[in-house]
Amino acid sequence: MERRTIGTGALSVGAVGLGCMPMSWAYSGSRQRGEESLRAVHRALDLGSDLLDTADMYGPFTNELLLGRVLRERRADAFVSTKAGLLVGDQHIVANGRPGYVRRACDASLRRLQTDVIDLYQLHRADPEVPVEETWGAMADLVRAGKVRALGLCAVGARGGRRSGNGLYDGTLRQLKRVQQVFPVSAVQAELSVWSPEALTALLPWCAERGIGFLAAMPLGNGFLTGTLTPGEGFEPDDLRARHPRFTAEMMAANQPLVAGLRRVARRHGEDVTPAQVALAWVLAQGPQVVALPGTKRERWAQENAAAAALRLTPEDLAAVAALPPALGSWD
Repeated sequence: MERRTIGTGALSVGAVGLGCMPMSWAYSGSRQRGEESLRAVHRALDLGSDLLDTADMYGPFTNELLLGRVLRERRADAFVSTKAGLLVGDQHIVANGRPGYVRRACDASLRRLQTDVIDLYQLHRADPEVPVEETWGAMADLVRAGKVRALGLCAVGARGGRRSGNGLYDGTLRQLKRVQQVFPVSAVQAELSVWSPEALTALLPWCAERGIGFLAAMPLGNGFLTGTLTPGEGFEPDDLRARHPRFTAEMMAANQPLVAGLRRVARRHGEDVTPAQVALAWVLAQGPQVVALPGTKRERWAQENAAAAALRLTPEDLAAVAALPPALGSWD
């Protein structure tokens, strides 16, 4: 597995990590099986996909508890990334960036994860009622206390303007400039995929100029770019894709040329190469500081995703992907 570094502290991780959210949050609840997810985590670690990305709100809390069962045995094999700053209530999610809350949230995550230190602690969302410098300062204190090794920020972008990407991450860039004055940012997490490339416009270049790691969330387009979803098949009510404007039957059918293009590139590299692996390889080709975080809860997909780190796309491959039509779908 190729290694990449996160931040100026040169924390080393596999080029492909494991997004653990689908194991207990946001995707079909009936398909969430703890033992199967545990096998997927173990397999990912065996293959060098050591960055395990979670958050206290996933579940809530159950995702960290699940990972804690693995970390109890294999802490030395894993790079642990979790997040704080969002509280899940009844039918709503609210931000909480108060310093006291951040400290309590970190201690609770450490207990659930069964570890003494979190490798990367990320601010999930800034609290509009609390200056972000205060929240970040509390997180920096956790580093000084030895409970956290590095800090990261999750990007926020308005839905409008996604097609052009113009100004999408302006708010995040302003936050980054402010918190950098308090304590170094080691990583930024944002969506990046063949069908959502907007981070390439300004956010990824900002990170590259400063040696800051970039964690590519949803690199498989919530599963669409794998080519395994059937338009019109539908999703369970608790699945985020049931309300996602790109996952209506009409939009899934309209965006099939993206999958077809990835499949054509995959065939150039062998019968066993998949569209998903091409999609991940494209993400990794965007810079040496980029780490892909595909989400999965199955051992089979964890193995397929890890293998994508060895796939090298040629200039012709990259040109073919660049020539694919932009994804369709209203984000309003």
